[in-house]
Amino acid sequence: MSARGMLSVVGTAVGGLIGWSEPPPPADPASVRALLAEVGIPPSPLEDGVRVFQERAGLEPDGVAGPRTVHLLARYAKEIRELHLGMAA
Repeated sequence: MSARGMLSVVGTAVGGLIGWSEPPPPADPASVRALLAEVGIPPSPLEDGVRVFQERAGLEPDGVAGPRTVHLLARYAKEIRELHLGMAA
């Protein structure tokens, strides 16, 4: 199994355990960079952006976009999009 496939399986398992009902977002660098930009964190260099997000989210700031980090990042980005859509209406 590829590393990306393993991250997807692990993310789905962890998400199911803690109540995430949506499939995990991809953990590839381009997706993580896009999510960081959506939450207002400069995504370059990537490891630094992930570390900043982890610190703000109360996670261990190791700079690794693991399943929990990616799930929280995707959730916060989704909430920001929903807030922007609500304000535009």
